[in-house]
Amino acid sequence: MTDLCEEGTQLYATALSTGRIARAEIAEAPCLLDFALLHPDPDDENWLRPVPPSVVLAQRLHPLEREILDRRRMSIELTESFEPFMALSALAPAPTHAITVLEGAKRINAALNLATAECRHEVLTVQPGGGRSEHILKQALERDRPLMERGVRMRTLYQHTVRHSLGTMAYVDVMSRGKVEIRTLEELIGRLIICDETVAFVPAHDDQQVALELRHPGLVKYLIKVFENLWSRATPLREEAPYEPTRDGITGVQRSIARLLVEGHVDEAIARRLGMNVRTCRAHIAKLATALGSGSRAQLGYLIAQSGLLDEDHPIPGGDAHP
Repeated sequence: MTDLCEEGTQLYATALSTGRIARAEIAEAPCLLDFALLHPDPDDENWLRPVPPSVVLAQRLHPLEREILDRRRMSIELTESFEPFMALSALAPAPTHAITVLEGAKRINAALNLATAECRHEVLTVQPGGGRSEHILKQALERDRPLMERGVRMRTLYQHTVRHSLGTMAYVDVMSRGKVEIRTLEELIGRLIICDETVAFVPAHDDQQVALELRHPGLVKYLIKVFENLWSRATPLREEAPYEPTRDGITGVQRSIARLLVEGHVDEAIARRLGMNVRTCRAHIAKLATALGSGSRAQLGYLIAQSGLLDEDHPIPGGDAHP
């Protein structure tokens, strides 16, 4: 504690002026005794005499000055201990923080905000899953609008299912006023954000609470190649998605579901990978079963394999729109 209470300040001044003060008067100002500003009057126990301020100040400064000296000595010892390593570090190449682990949404968003604020040329984004919540879209708009205003090029990959999300499409309409290109695919890899070919962000856990910030040039270049591969196969958002049924009445999304069924994935996993809810996924499975004449889940897998639906030369839904 370094400040006197207001009442104590006034009483101490009075005591210095008069030479003493009645003990009863300081009942409401315990700070006087905390600071040792008064001591008992040897002639009358009902009175207290003031301790000279110069004495009080010296008593309170002494431990502080001693602590400062101790810390100064510690800093000198630490400097001497690390001096040999500093010399070695000066000769070595500057380290690169190739991978930084970001824990928690707050830290992840802070790193993303910093990277996008420094971005000057292009942002590449892969956003798997279906439509976004209003909260997430609001955050994205606040982060992306300055990029659009600076003329930064943005290319984003979504899954086909966002075409049915009113909120996501409204966000897209706002962003399309800038240098923004958006394409969709049936299935995507995990979330990916790349800024200016210098830094990339990928999730480390499925719960989106841990992410990796990657700055190693080789890693970033590799991820850019992955993005470009996906981009070349995707359909521009303003073009019709390859959902049209083939001659056997099975759509492109149902063919993707069929492939995942044969691989042994459960409904929840299929829905997550294709960016749709489980109810929609099961509706597609039911239509697939009807088209193939299946009466059970086990029979459906057999009929898919026998139908040739997954053969490489099977007509791709939508024709040339989805190479």
